[in-house]
Amino acid sequence: MASSSSGISIPAPEAVQVLRFGNMAGVFQIMAVGVRALDKKDLDPSFMAKLAKIATAEMISSKELDTDWQRAASGLLVSIGSHFPDLMMEEIFVHFPGPSSGLLAMVQTLADFASADALQFTPRLKGVLSRVLPILGNVRDIHRPIFANAFKCWCQAVWQYNMDFPLHSPLDGDIMSFLNSAFELLLRVWASSRDLKIRISSVEALGQMVGLITRTQLKVALPRLVPTILELYKRDQDIAFVATCSLHNLLNATLLSESGPPLLDFEELTVILSTLLPVVSINNDSKEYSNYSVGLKAYNEVQHCFLTVGLVYPEDLFMFLLNKCRLKEEPLTFGALCVLKHLLPRLSEAWHSKRPLLVEAVKLLLDEQNLGVRKALSELIVVMASHCYLVGPSGELFVEYLVRHCALTDQEMSDIWSSKEVPSSSKAHKRLEVKTGAICVPELRAICEKGLLLLTITIPEMEHILWPFLLKMIIPRVYTGAVATVCRSISELCRHRSFNSTAMLDECKARVDLPNPEELFARLLVLLHDPLSKDQLPSQILTVLCYLAPLFPKNTTLFWQDEAYISDTEDLKQDPSYQDTWDDMIINFLAESLDVIQDADWVISLGNAFTKQYELYTPDDEHSALLHRCFGMLLQKVKDRAYVRSKINWMYKQANISIPTNRLGLAKAIGLVAASHLDTVLDKLKDILDNVGQSIFQRFLSFFSDSYKTEESDDIHAALALMYGYAAKYAPSTVIEARIDALVGTNMLSRLLHVRHPTAKQAVITAIDLLGRAVINAAENGASFPLKRRDIMLDYILTLMGRDDNNEGFADSNLELLHTQALALSACTTLVSVEPKLTIETRNHVLKATLGFFALPNDPVNVVNPLIDNLITLLCAILLTSGEDGRSRAEQLLHILRQIDLYVSSPVDYQRRRGCLAVFEMLLKFRMVCISGYCALGCQGSCTHSKQIDRTLHGNFSNLPSAYVLPSRGALCIGDRVIMYLPRCADTNSEVRKVSAQILDQLFSLSLSLPRPAASSFGADTELSYRALSSLGDVIAILRSDASIDPSEVFNRIISSVCILLTKDELVATLHGCSAAICDKIKQSAEGAIQVVIEFVTKRGNELTETDVSRTAQSLISATVHVTEKHLRLETLGAISSLAENTSTKVVFNEVLAMAGRDLITKDISRLRGGWSMQDAFYAFSQHTELSFLFLEHVISILKQTPVPKGDSEKAENSSEFVDGQIDSNILQAAIIALTAFFRGGGKVGKKAVEQNYASVLAELTLQLGSCHILASSGQQEPLRALLAAFQAFCECVGDLEMGKILARDGEQNENGRWINLLGDIAGCISIKRPKEVQSICLLLTKSLDRHQKYQREAAAAALSEFVRYSGGFGSLLEHMVEVLCQHVSDESPTVRRLCLRGLVQLPSIHILLYTAQVLGVILALLDDSDESVQLTAVSCLLMILESAPNDAVEPVVINLSVRLRNLQVCLNAKMRANAFAAFGALSNYGVGAHREAFLEQTHAAFPRLVLHLHDDDVGVRQACRNTLKRIVHLFDMEGLCALLNTHCFNSDHRSDYENFVRDLSKQVAQNLPSRVDTYMVSIVQAFDAPWPVIQANAMYLSSSLLFLSDDQHILALYYTQVFGVLVGKMSRSAEAVVRATSSSALGLLLKSSNSLSWRADRLDRAESMRRGHDS
Repeated sequence: MASSSSGISIPAPEAVQVLRFGNMAGVFQIMAVGVRALDKKDLDPSFMAKLAKIATAEMISSKELDTDWQRAASGLLVSIGSHFPDLMMEEIFVHFPGPSSGLLAMVQTLADFASADALQFTPRLKGVLSRVLPILGNVRDIHRPIFANAFKCWCQAVWQYNMDFPLHSPLDGDIMSFLNSAFELLLRVWASSRDLKIRISSVEALGQMVGLITRTQLKVALPRLVPTILELYKRDQDIAFVATCSLHNLLNATLLSESGPPLLDFEELTVILSTLLPVVSINNDSKEYSNYSVGLKAYNEVQHCFLTVGLVYPEDLFMFLLNKCRLKEEPLTFGALCVLKHLLPRLSEAWHSKRPLLVEAVKLLLDEQNLGVRKALSELIVVMASHCYLVGPSGELFVEYLVRHCALTDQEMSDIWSSKEVPSSSKAHKRLEVKTGAICVPELRAICEKGLLLLTITIPEMEHILWPFLLKMIIPRVYTGAVATVCRSISELCRHRSFNSTAMLDECKARVDLPNPEELFARLLVLLHDPLSKDQLPSQILTVLCYLAPLFPKNTTLFWQDEAYISDTEDLKQDPSYQDTWDDMIINFLAESLDVIQDADWVISLGNAFTKQYELYTPDDEHSALLHRCFGMLLQKVKDRAYVRSKINWMYKQANISIPTNRLGLAKAIGLVAASHLDTVLDKLKDILDNVGQSIFQRFLSFFSDSYKTEESDDIHAALALMYGYAAKYAPSTVIEARIDALVGTNMLSRLLHVRHPTAKQAVITAIDLLGRAVINAAENGASFPLKRRDIMLDYILTLMGRDDNNEGFADSNLELLHTQALALSACTTLVSVEPKLTIETRNHVLKATLGFFALPNDPVNVVNPLIDNLITLLCAILLTSGEDGRSRAEQLLHILRQIDLYVSSPVDYQRRRGCLAVFEMLLKFRMVCISGYCALGCQGSCTHSKQIDRTLHGNFSNLPSAYVLPSRGALCIGDRVIMYLPRCADTNSEVRKVSAQILDQLFSLSLSLPRPAASSFGADTELSYRALSSLGDVIAILRSDASIDPSEVFNRIISSVCILLTKDELVATLHGCSAAICDKIKQSAEGAIQVVIEFVTKRGNELTETDVSRTAQSLISATVHVTEKHLRLETLGAISSLAENTSTKVVFNEVLAMAGRDLITKDISRLRGGWSMQDAFYAFSQHTELSFLFLEHVISILKQTPVPKGDSEKAENSSEFVDGQIDSNILQAAIIALTAFFRGGGKVGKKAVEQNYASVLAELTLQLGSCHILASSGQQEPLRALLAAFQAFCECVGDLEMGKILARDGEQNENGRWINLLGDIAGCISIKRPKEVQSICLLLTKSLDRHQKYQREAAAAALSEFVRYSGGFGSLLEHMVEVLCQHVSDESPTVRRLCLRGLVQLPSIHILLYTAQVLGVILALLDDSDESVQLTAVSCLLMILESAPNDAVEPVVINLSVRLRNLQVCLNAKMRANAFAAFGALSNYGVGAHREAFLEQTHAAFPRLVLHLHDDDVGVRQACRNTLKRIVHLFDMEGLCALLNTHCFNSDHRSDYENFVRDLSKQVAQNLPSRVDTYMVSIVQAFDAPWPVIQANAMYLSSSLLFLSDDQHILALYYTQVFGVLVGKMSRSAEAVVRATSSSALGLLLKSSNSLSWRADRLDRAESMRRGHDS
């Protein structure tokens, strides 16, 4: 647009393309507004033409019609046309004819233009019609409504032009011809279409055209046009409106034309009028806003139609309407009345002579029941009155009609319709339901009220009809609802008339049908009952009384002018019992009026009038109860006792005592009478009581129905009870004591207790309450006396309210029961407040029966809230009247407060609010008692009833300290109370927060005024305490004045003040009681309790002893366990952390671990809902900046302690720590779990602490691993799993992933001491990953070798044995480690001994040489160890050390080592044998020098064993023997032996090869070492008994080989026979095959030898000599 204005031409298609990318509708709308706002002189025609082209191009670009952007484009064209109409039309005419969518858009645009600017469009109408008419016949049905609407708009533009320029008609012959053609087409074709939309639009267009076509054409068209229009009335409301508009135009054109007479006579119009009448009710039926607007328009159009007809045919129309009224067809009657109401002011002159006809017709309709007809009739009566149609008796009749409908009620209409016998299926009834459904009784009543007031105020002619006729309308019962309107009308009449008393009296006396003044006064006085009535009835009545005062006795005028007014009913609304207050005011008004009148006869006459009034009210009407009271007050003023007695009887007969309100009104009335005639009243009551159920009729009914007997008896007893009560209330105090004593003492009340109905119970309770109040009132008047049998009466009340000993079902009370209970509580308060004082038993009984009411549901509020108020009042009364001195009252207070705690901490808002309010009120009362005594009536400050300490009863306290009179501060248990109420200051309920703060203020205000024990101490000095109390008061003042203040800020200030105000003992008590407060169901209060603990501990934690800390920690831990909500648990753990941080850390940690230990025994911690709280505690400690390091150290110190044996742990199961460094095993397990949690949940803070304590943590975990593995080996797997989890968590925490893998792989491996290897692997991993930590770890582990637990020493030794390998840079620590290891090789544990030894031999090579001699000494000692595993380790270590040991270190012990190794070579342990043989071979390197010969002897001693074990069962032993033989062979100086050791037979494992080797070796020995054969044979023969069969076999074969090859006869003589015998025996008796086989081959070898003959001869000689010796 900007570019166009600057002269740059934008082609239309390109512009359209630009617009398509934006919001076209919005752009066009903005353009339209801009063009319309500019002046024509500011517009460029060429630019406007471009815009028009853009708009038209966009409109025809779519096949759709009526889109948003098309309408916006059309709006732009209309705006352009307002400045350049020809330009716009030329652009539009370009598209005539064109595509259908474009053509329709153009036609619609022309219609919009005609509506927007009729003056510019009308002169150009010819051009439009000339282009439209040629295509009109070809328009499709779907598009016809658009063209019809266009014709309507064009015709409306012509009408507008004619109105603006009446002298210049725009219609020439051509236009008329065009219009006539279009009219004919629309009428004959389009208006008869089947499409309703086409017909509607056509009729709407025809309605605009009828005034533009010629009269001739119109007259011809009427027979077709009128039915077409009337046909549309069968449709809905919107169509009826369109049809009525067209019909109105048609009637104007046919009847009011200036060109000639009417084209329709009245007979032809009756069809139209009959059709229009039902349309009137359309507006009456619908009250929905959208329909109501259309209906109202249709209603107005109908009235215009009737007015048009009435202007031409007034008399005919009048009779037509009257006839419709007489038909009493409700829709037609309603329509006719509405038309009459509308036309009467407009056709008043024409209809003036018809007034009698109209009045009579209206009279016939006065009994019509239809509400719509009633409404129309009422409105018509008002219009008739304004035109002086109402005169004489008929006028009063119509006024009474209005008054009757002013008093109409919904119930009356319901009764009327229910009494009509109309079949539900009838059409008339259905039509009735439809046509009258929208009119409601309140609407009709409002219309009549406004109408009556209009007659009174605006029509002076009605004054003589209304006065004094309206006085007659006050008395009848049916007009009760209209009294306010009638009174207002009378007041308006009196105000506008210059009345004088004489004229008023004369006018009233002139009519005998009017009520007398006494009847008027009685009626109006009772009708004053409702002070808040919406029609302001009391105000209207009092105003009327003032105006009618001349009708009454003298002196009333001035009195009523002064007293008969209502200041402000809003004051009454503030009082919940406003009705009772108002009724009392009415009674007082009556009493004072009677006092002013002082006319006994008039009073009697008024009493007779009251008697007649009973028929005006139903018994269930509250006015009836007020009537009783008014009558009672009147009788109080009457001195005639007989008259009083008779009227009491009348009143009792008229009363319906089965209705509670009527019964109460009767009782109050009897009470009022008793004020002057007490004895008369009591006689009547006694007579009633004596005759209960004594009438013949009652006894007859009770014979058939127990329920009747019960109900009737309940009603009478209830009424009697109330009458007795109110008689006592109003009776003179001077005579009441004897009456009450007689009533209570003779058990007369007990006869009233058998009632069952709730209202009857309420009545009896109220009576008892009134008796008690009578006693109190007597005391006020100086006639005090104790109420006898008070406790029994209390029991009566509790029984009647249904809450004696059963506390169940408080929440299920119904409404009547709630009323009963509220009254009972009030009565209990009254009885508690009178003498004598309550006993403890009675107090507890009352509390048990009543405290449960705090749990009542909140609804209904108007019943429950007064009940709760009564309960609080009762509790305060109990507190004030139960104690004798300060201490006893303090005990009473605490007892009641503890009972209320259940509700103060309730999860239900209203229960907490009630509980807190009760506590606050009780503290107020208690403080008042402590300061100024108390008043049984509840007075505050000084009063005549105030009771100070009763010194007359309890002696003279003048010589006693104040503590005996006032309670001590400690007696209030302020600490316990503070933790109960302080968290409530953070409650979600604002009222609970405010009241809780006030409770604390009262507590401390009271405590500062009470005496303190000498030993007590404040947290601060007294001045600081008072400052804190003042600060607390400031906070409360803020809470009262500003509800929008931040609750958290207020709570913080309250905590700060309370922290200062508490003494040390109170502080401790507060902290000890925190568990329940933290577990509060209200999250905010629980958080507040946590905040309280943190604040108190932070500021005053230094005052707590370890015992205090321990108990506080236990409370907090208990709260943590019971709190399931995650956030609260974390907050509680924060409080525990704060306690640990600010007090004794060790005590807190011990309590947490002790609880964890107990949980491990008693709970399955893996299945706890919400997780295990102790684990969360561990997490909290680990994440705490200050505590994480301390907690880790503490847990490590716990792990260092010795577990208590099973039996001892049971004796100390409740203690967390034991003497002498011993601790429960469960706590140790808890400590391990704590470590796990610390490692996993500590975050950056925990990780930092672990890194700082890496050495101590790792060392302790290592030691615990030993203990747990031993437990696992005995079947207790859980400790090991827990420790491994902790170890894994430790690895993850410090990032030692490799160590974690080692643990995962071998952590649970327990067989063959695998855990020791695991520790070695861990140590090796640490030494590589964290070499800087090794020295610290080693230092800790060396100290751990002194622990009492064997398995921890073993773990320490295992770790040290690996760490020592990396101890090259330890310096002095290495020397210390060697010393410690050497010391502990004598440990009682074999594992420790061997691990220490292993550690010694794994010293770095650069250091081992320094300690070789020391190590060898250890090895030498351990070779003789009693434990085989230690020996094995010693042999293995000897092998290791001999690889690098210097000669000077080994040579001194080489022989001792050899001897011990030889002893180990026969060990059953194969590995031991192998290592022993190998070590012996290694010693051969040191068997030189001075020890050569000695070592050589050891070698020869060991040689046979080496040969025997060359074919051992164990491969390792075989190989060790082969290697050793090779290493010692050089010592034998046998060349052939060296060659033999290199043969295949020597290295072979086959048996045959071994035997070949043995024969070859025997040969070498026999040849080279004959002197050693004897020694060898000794060793070989010993091997015959070896435990291994194969060694036995080897020994047998080796011995046989040596004997076979030996030539030494000495040897043969010594061993041949022995060996032979053994072989024979082994061959026959051995169970081993290898032994038997070898024995056989060895025996054969012996038998083959050359020495065998001499051996056998010698053997035979010996045998023969033995035989001979035997024979001889």
